Amino acid sequence: MNPIDMKVMLFAAGLGTRLQPFTLTAPKALYPINGIPLLERNITYLKSFGFQNFVINVHHFADQIIEFLKINNNFEVQIQISDESDELLETGGGLLKAQQLLGENPFLVMNADILTDMNMSDFVKFHFEKNPLVSLAVSNRTSTRKLLFDKNFGLCGWKDLRDGESIIQNEDYQHEMAFSGIHIIHPDFFDLNTFHGKFSIMKPYMHLMSQHPIVGYDHTGSKLIDVGKPESVVLAEKWFD
Repeated sequence: MNPIDMKVMLFAAGLGTRLQPFTLTAPKALYPINGIPLLERNITYLKSFGFQNFVINVHHFADQIIEFLKINNNFEVQIQISDESDELLETGGGLLKAQQLLGENPFLVMNADILTDMNMSDFVKFHFEKNPLVSLAVSNRTSTRKLLFDKNFGLCGWKDLRDGESIIQNEDYQHEMAFSGIHIIHPDFFDLNTFHGKFSIMKPYMHLMSQHPIVGYDHTGSKLIDVGKPESVVLAEKWFD
């Protein structure tokens, strides 16, 4: 499948409390890095690989995001809005709400506050070669939470390094990797998921990993930064001009 035929879900609904005072009056997705808002950076970045169809969820200052897209003519791509103004649903709930907009083919999901230079075409190719339920972009970097994978990079657990909380299916896991906030999901996920309302996407992944292939795509070596806190902004502005 070519990226031009694959829809993208961009999560842009978060409150961005760690980026206050900016997010007291504006959405995190419009936080500028070297003068260019995160949302614009990711749309143009994904567009460079051929992606043309986007679904963007909104909640915090939703009207500002909608107006920003309008005045920029949607950056010459197709954009549909999944409106969570009434209730912020987290990643899992937000995905369920947008289900009818995402179509019947595998789709790419990305957090709007992630900046990376990983090759998305390679990621798409990997997904269709492996044909799992979900492909997770991961890398070997510092993180407070890690996903656990077996020797074949099949997902088999999760752990929080701060408090020791964990879900481990296979004690012989071989890899501890940081999730990059980027995944490709087969639409069968919606039929298999048993969670509803407001929930993290990781909950159904932990529930489904023993019966359905969820695999890691190691992009260690690519630049990636979560622009969710002030100290990350300095590095983001160094890496992404």
